Amino acid sequence: MPKPHSSRKGSLAFRPRMRANTTNCRIKNWPVFTKPCLLGFAGYKAGMLHFIYNEDLVASPNKGKEVAMAGTIIEVPPMLVYGIRVLKKTVYGCKILGDYFVKDEAILKKAGIRNQKPVEDLERVKGEAYEVRVLALTNAAATQMGKKVTEQVELGVGGENIGAQIEYAKGLLGKEINADDVFAKGDYVDVIGVTKGKGWQGVIKRFGIALQRPKATNKRRHLGNLGAWTPSIVQYTIAQAGQMGYHKRTILNNIVVDIGPGEKLSQSGGLLHYGNVKNKFILVKGSIPGTKKRLIKLRRALRKPLAKRELKVTFLSKAI
Repeated sequence: MPKPHSSRKGSLAFRPRMRANTTNCRIKNWPVFTKPCLLGFAGYKAGMLHFIYNEDLVASPNKGKEVAMAGTIIEVPPMLVYGIRVLKKTVYGCKILGDYFVKDEAILKKAGIRNQKPVEDLERVKGEAYEVRVLALTNAAATQMGKKVTEQVELGVGGENIGAQIEYAKGLLGKEINADDVFAKGDYVDVIGVTKGKGWQGVIKRFGIALQRPKATNKRRHLGNLGAWTPSIVQYTIAQAGQMGYHKRTILNNIVVDIGPGEKLSQSGGLLHYGNVKNKFILVKGSIPGTKKRLIKLRRALRKPLAKRELKVTFLSKAI
């Protein structure tokens, strides 16, 4: 009989477990869409609720039954497009070929841009361009959470070719965009955010290893073995104390349950630690990373770009 042993403690997929540089996470990959459209949006985590929907999947054991599920509210104020970013492909990855901004001093001042470049220069770099993205500003001041600082975000653009993407991006310069222009009910989205920070933690909480026997080393919450004698090094796979939480994480293939005005979620006193949702909101199925008031980025699903599944919601609870 083989000797039984427990599974390893802690995933090796996320190493090193360091603090994120910023809550304004960078999205490195965008899906490919032939239709001219925006591929993402940004909002703020407001709270959670539960909802009940009728299961209609044929392969589901709950087919024909009502299913209760948790959902997360993301407030999505309108975003202001202030620039276009053109990227070129190199052996070291995509590099910025040029940033081109709207000819409006008030918008550029809000974005912190001083040196304005004319938009007409886009035609000159069209042949060298590999990817086009849109630069936009969030509007945290439009919410009730008390935050005034705006974040600059980078959103992917869809289109058959570079020319179509540039033309579509030009039409958005200086305009406000809404979440329902990008997403609809039933769409699959990827959620990118920074998890809750828990500071420096020991191996028991950080990796969930077993407690030591008191008679073994007169200690309980520590690591018993640092690895083999040969090689005589402590490998990175060994569980050790360190930073826990405040990591960038991506949740794939979340379903957009609902999109609507904030009045639909209004309640006496507002959401706990957030306030009332004054703008439009997106309700996604399940939980997402981060605390309330944290910046959350939504992207059209990278692995399910054409999938859609609209849930038939029969009940929405009050948010907490």
